[in-house]
This record gives sequence, C-alpha cells and structure tokens, in this order.
Amino acid sequence: MTIKRTQIDKHKLDQIVTDARRNQELREQSYRGQALKLYPWICGRCAREFTHKTITELTVHHKNHNHDDNPSDGSNWELLCLYCHDNEHSRYEETRFGNVQSTKTSSPVATHNPFADLKSLLNNKK
Repeated sequence: MTIKRTQIDKHKLDQIVTDARRNQELREQSYRGQALKLYPWICGRCAREFTHKTITELTVHHKNHNHDDNPSDGSNWELLCLYCHDNEHSRYEETRFGNVQSTKTSSPVATHNPFADLKSLLNNKK
C-alpha cells in the first residue's frame, strides 16, 4: 500500500496562520483574555489550579453581575471554575427571586414529644 502525498498549498497555510494570529489578538482584547493575563489561573472559590490544557474550564465572573461593566483594571472580575461559577449564579438567582420550592412546600412542624412522660414511666417501674 502506498501513501498518497498531497501538495501543500503554501498560500492556504499562510492564511491559516494569519487567521490564528488575528483570532488570538481578538481573544486577548476580550475581557476574558485580559483577566487571564491579570490573574493567576486559580479558581477564586475552590482554589483549583488550571493549565493550558484545562483553561477552558476557567471562566470570568463579574462580581457585580453586570456583564457590561468591564474596567480594564479587572476590579469587577474574578476567575472561577465552571462549577463555582454556576454555583455563584444559582445563589445570586435564589437571593434575587427567592427560592420558589421552599415557599410552595413547607414541612409540618413536629408537635409530638415521645419523651414527655418518660420520668413518670421510669418512676412507676421502681
């Protein structure tokens, strides 16, 4: 079996490299790119460390929950892993709108005390 070699299109390769560099520059200009340069790659809640392989699991959280508030000094950002970021937004939504489940179903209060007459029962056995 012979391997068929194809000609490498130099123009196509140059275009791929140019596109990759342009996309990298755009990413670096985004607030995520800026935050990744400013802060260490560690989750601000669980302290999990990230590498180049796992950096996609690290997100930028806006502390005041306003995604349009992106100061260049990063004062409104913190890096959180996906899990802590979801947890943070869940907690925020619960405080904002209230926990719907807890208001609909309330458990009955226990009124029975099984040990109320225990002392008299023990005294009767003596």
